[in-house]
Amino acid sequence: MTNALTVLLSTTRITRRAGLAALLGAVVAFAGMAPEAARAEGKTLKVGIMSGEDEDVWRVVTAEAAKKGLTIETVVFNDYTQPNEALSQGDIDANAFQHQPYLDNQIKTNGYKIVPVGFTAVWPIGLYSKKVKAVGELAEGASIGVPNDPSNEGRALNLLAHEGLIKLKDGTGILATIADIAENPKNLEIRELDAGIVGRSIDDLDAAVVNTDWALKSGLTPAERIAQEPVEGNAYRNFIAVREEDKDQPWVKDLVAAYQNPTVKAEFDRVYKGTGLAAY
Repeated sequence: MTNALTVLLSTTRITRRAGLAALLGAVVAFAGMAPEAARAEGKTLKVGIMSGEDEDVWRVVTAEAAKKGLTIETVVFNDYTQPNEALSQGDIDANAFQHQPYLDNQIKTNGYKIVPVGFTAVWPIGLYSKKVKAVGELAEGASIGVPNDPSNEGRALNLLAHEGLIKLKDGTGILATIADIAENPKNLEIRELDAGIVGRSIDDLDAAVVNTDWALKSGLTPAERIAQEPVEGNAYRNFIAVREEDKDQPWVKDLVAAYQNPTVKAEFDRVYKGTGLAAY
């Protein structure tokens, strides 16, 4: 009986040891799979976008994300001031609609803790004309329309300076105004107009600097664009943004990858017809 008890106790110890080993192995395996599990845990990401053409693009992004086990629900906004507030409040998990100068101003004004995590596209502001085919053909005293809001006016004037049409005062930044024009060798008439109107006023102007989305809505085409901002290093590249506390979450990388791929780029090119460009 002693021998039998010894065998029983020995067997019990082995069984427990084997069980503990198996449990430890399972814990290690689970830990190794944790990031992927977190990505595919069934969380639905709410992503804020602007209404319009981007809705078509994000339908394809959503399909690409689903391939990685990531479910996206787009939340559509009509007011540019809303997506960052919604993100800051936790009503959405990410947004994709803005460039760095805009976010910098929003952070300065509202104290948001929001960071970019992946570039999407850029809409280079362009100089359009239905009367001339090249910048050099603009005559003395030509009328040029520019958007009148601070961000876009500065952008427009910097483009005119880049093309040698005007010279801005030293140290002038991205928020330049017509008061910052130091030289205007052709005595151009700079007309400040609402961003939504400047493109539609092209027939009454010799040329106009128009935001690309408004150019599309105004019926302007790339063939009528006689100059545009350079894309490389452009401060106005749009991006996906998240709360600072979430920037290292595993789903962020998958969300960015769902946008930055050839399938989405093809849809983007179809929708924007060359007026916007991939910026990643």
